[in-house]
Amino acid sequence: MEHDAFTGGVGPGGLWNQNDIRILVCYLLSSVGAPLAQGDMARILQQKGLANYFEVGDALAALARLGHIRLEEGGACILEDTGREIAGTLADTLPLSVRDKAVEAALALLADAKAQRENRVDIEDTGNGCRVTCHISGGELDLMAISLYVPDRAQAELVRTNFHKDPEGAYRLLLSFLTGDMAYAKELFEGKRL
Repeated sequence: MEHDAFTGGVGPGGLWNQNDIRILVCYLLSSVGAPLAQGDMARILQQKGLANYFEVGDALAALARLGHIRLEEGGACILEDTGREIAGTLADTLPLSVRDKAVEAALALLADAKAQRENRVDIEDTGNGCRVTCHISGGELDLMAISLYVPDRAQAELVRTNFHKDPEGAYRLLLSFLTGDMAYAKELFEGKRL
């Protein structure tokens, strides 16, 4: 196989051919069935050691130029019909492990983005610190909103980060406390191995 792509950051089994990287981009967009941001796609493939970061950018530009994907103004990559054909026809030329790693990482990214949309955190500077409001959504319904004050923006961002790690756990812990089911709270803490 011809190696015509930069290999910096590419792990064993990764892609070193520009056409393979283009096929993987089409396959990834086809498999997740949703637009992905250009930067997210490049990070996914680079962090998994599947392709060089800059080669992914070149692949996206080439695919857009050829009409296989559309690059939206906000940075989203949308697969066109010809790109879908490429994915369907040529995906089997890529190693299964490469395809699986790429799709797994993309689905995790989309799930995380959905969780952050549904379970949002609002931070409001109050002059004496920050008011942080954490919202837990059950889809169309807000299950819980809790506000707390922290002394500075750094702690507010820490609350946001930790809340997004496990919004369901936060909800269950508070529900456990408020219903008096401390055995359940104990189970939650033991499961987290704090």
